[in-house]
This record gives sequence, C-alpha cells and structure tokens, in this order.
Amino acid sequence: MPAKKKSANVFHCPTCGMLVHPEDEDFPFCSDRCRKIDLGKWASGVYKISSSVLDPEVLEDLDNPGARRSGGSHEN
Repeated sequence: MPAKKKSANVFHCPTCGMLVHPEDEDFPFCSDRCRKIDLGKWASGVYKISSSVLDPEVLEDLDNPGARRSGGSHEN
C-alpha cells in the first residue's frame, strides 16, 4: 500500500498576501508591520463584526426611529 503524502497547508498574510508558515513568529501575519496595519483597520472601523439583532426593544426602536424608551432623559 503506498504511503499517503501529507498535504502542505499554505497560508498567506491577510494584509499583504506573502507566504507565511505556522511556525513564524508573527503568524498569521508575515511581519509585525502587517500585524499593526491589520490592527489599525480594526481600530478605525474598516472591519466590522455584524450580528443579527435579537433584543425585542432594539427591534422595536428600529421599527419606530422616533420612539424613545421611557426611563431615559426627560425633555423639557
């Protein structure tokens, strides 16, 4: 029976696309510079994690943008 070949996992830096190895110090990035560029994108809001809104009060506020919840600040 022939021996199975190991499939080599190929990884690329998410910032610049350069080839990286899991053993590399900055994995999954190729360098500290690319790591900081990625962090800057998160900090500036370029990347966003979206999720569905499940809170009924939030859904209600979305349906009625002019409506305000009671218990908040009072208008004079």
